[in-house]
Amino acid sequence: MDSQITSILLSVCVGLGIAAATGFRIFLPMLIGNVTSLMGWYHFSDSFSWMGSWTAFAILSSATVAEIVAYYVPFLDNLLDKIALPLAVGAGTLISTSYMSDEMATPLKWGLGLIAGGGAAGLIHTAMGMLRLGSSAGTAGTANPIVTTGENGAAATLSILAFVIPVVIAIAVIILLVFVVKKLWRYFGSKKKNECA
Repeated sequence: MDSQITSILLSVCVGLGIAAATGFRIFLPMLIGNVTSLMGWYHFSDSFSWMGSWTAFAILSSATVAEIVAYYVPFLDNLLDKIALPLAVGAGTLISTSYMSDEMATPLKWGLGLIAGGGAAGLIHTAMGMLRLGSSAGTAGTANPIVTTGENGAAATLSILAFVIPVVIAIAVIILLVFVVKKLWRYFGSKKKNECA
């Protein structure tokens, strides 16, 4: 029983960590998850085994390269931030659910995946989009490639560490999300006050 609970908790931690990474880049974390499965290091739950196939590798590789390159294109990066928000939420939900133990009830897996995984991805993506807008306004977009490179590094690092130290990363993600929520709350709160003034 204890080992079953531990297995479920670890699967949730892995799912949360890699879902948060999709907030930085949608396809790179999914590609890393695919590679870990192909190498036999960490597998998706049985109902999501197709995500660990070579077909998925080909699709995700192409999508990852296209996404990374697109974010280095001026003005297109800001447009992508707006378009990609629902995709990030969807990817976060899918990838987090795909790692949750098959011992969990399906409605619980998807519900937790949407709230935790999709929520984490959406919040991080929103925060990074606002950071890029600030960079565009303050530097005329010249600093945007630096932001983009940082996002790529964060997505890759977070995805890898989610498999190596899942519990630590899950805790770190929760702390990060609390920080992001506070920042967004203050930003929108002050913006609303200014509009009412």
